[in-house]
Amino acid sequence: MLIEMGDYPIATIRQRALERIEAGLPVIDFSIGDPREPTPRFIADALKNAVPEVSQYPTAAGRAQLRGAVAGYVQRRFDVTIDAATQVIPTSGSKEAIFTTPLAFIDRDAGDGVVFPSPGYPVYERGSLFSGAVAHRIILGDDFILRASDIPDDVWDSTKLVWTCTPHNPSGAVSSREDLAGLYRRCQQAGALLLSDECYSDTYESDAYPDGPASVLQIADKGVGGALVYLSLSKRSGMTGYRSGAIVGDALAIAALKSLRETTGTASPDFVQEAAAAAWSDDGHAADRSALFTAKRRILERAFIESGMEIVASRAGLYLWVQGGDDLVVTDRLLDAGIVVSPGRFFGEGGEGFIRLALVPTLEECEEAAVALMDALQ
Repeated sequence: MLIEMGDYPIATIRQRALERIEAGLPVIDFSIGDPREPTPRFIADALKNAVPEVSQYPTAAGRAQLRGAVAGYVQRRFDVTIDAATQVIPTSGSKEAIFTTPLAFIDRDAGDGVVFPSPGYPVYERGSLFSGAVAHRIILGDDFILRASDIPDDVWDSTKLVWTCTPHNPSGAVSSREDLAGLYRRCQQAGALLLSDECYSDTYESDAYPDGPASVLQIADKGVGGALVYLSLSKRSGMTGYRSGAIVGDALAIAALKSLRETTGTASPDFVQEAAAAAWSDDGHAADRSALFTAKRRILERAFIESGMEIVASRAGLYLWVQGGDDLVVTDRLLDAGIVVSPGRFFGEGGEGFIRLALVPTLEECEEAAVALMDALQ
C-alpha cells in the first residue's frame, strides 16, 4: 500500500542528483539521515568477535545481555528503572518496529484508530493503514509539538494508538515534560496506548537541553503502563546499517509485540545484538557524535540566516528545519547548486514552506555547502 507524497516524488530528486554525479558535477546530499562518520571501532569489534562458527536462529525476545544493556541505558539516561526481562524487546532498527506495531493492537473490523503527527515520519501512517486502522493525521502547530488538545474528542473515542515523536522528525522540536504528561494522561483516559518515537533522544544541543530531551518514560506511571518508547542506535551510535533498536515500556504491550515478532520471525542476528549491547553500554561516543552534529548545524544555520531564511526548532535531532518560500522551488534551486535537500511536504501536510537537511555530510562538506547555498539563494 503506497501513500501519495505530493507532486514532487523523491525519485525525481534522486534521479537529478544522480545525473549530476554522472556528469562529474559536485553533489552534497542532505536528503537522507544516514551519517557518514565511521561506526565506533569498539562496536564493530564486538560484532566481529561475536560471529559464530555455527549460525543459529535468534529469538524474538532478544539476548538477556542486550536487554540488560538497554535497561542500564534507560537507568543512566532517564533515571527510570525497568525490568529487562519483561519491559524490553530488541528490534531490527526502529522503522520495522514502528511499521509492524499496529499489527499487534489494531482490530480492523472494529474501526480502531491510530493518531499520528504531520509533518512526521511517514511510516506512522503507512503502518497504520497496512494494519487496517483508521488513520488520523493531526496537523501540528507552528512549534511542531503534538499535544492532547490537538486531537478532537470524536477522534479520541475510537483511538487505540497515539504516535508522538520527540525530538521530532523532521523539525527537531522537543516536547516538554508537561506536554508529554498531558498526552499520556489523555491516552490513559481514552484507553489508548501512547507510542513515543524517541530515536533521536541522544542527539541534541547540550546548552539547550542540559539534561537531554525529556522522555515519556520519565512521566509515565510506575511500570510505564499504557506507553511504549522506541529507541534506536542508528543515529546515537552511527549504526544505521546494523539495524538495531529497542522498544521499552508497558509489560503487557511488550508481551503482545513479542508474540507478534515470534510469528513473523523478526529478530536481529545474535552478533548484531552483541554489538548493540556494547553500544548501549557506552555513553561517551554518543556525546561525541551529538557534539559533531551541533557543529554541523552551526555552520549551515549561519548560511541560511544570512540568506534570509528562518531556522525553526532544530535544537535536537539530526536535522535542520528551514522555513522560507516554496519548498519545491527552494529544493530545485539548491539542487541546481549540487545541494540535495528534502522538501517539507514530503513529511506530510503542514510541512509545506520548509526544507529539511539531514546533518550527515562531513564538516568539510558542510562548509562547502554553506558557501554554495548562499550563492544559490541570493
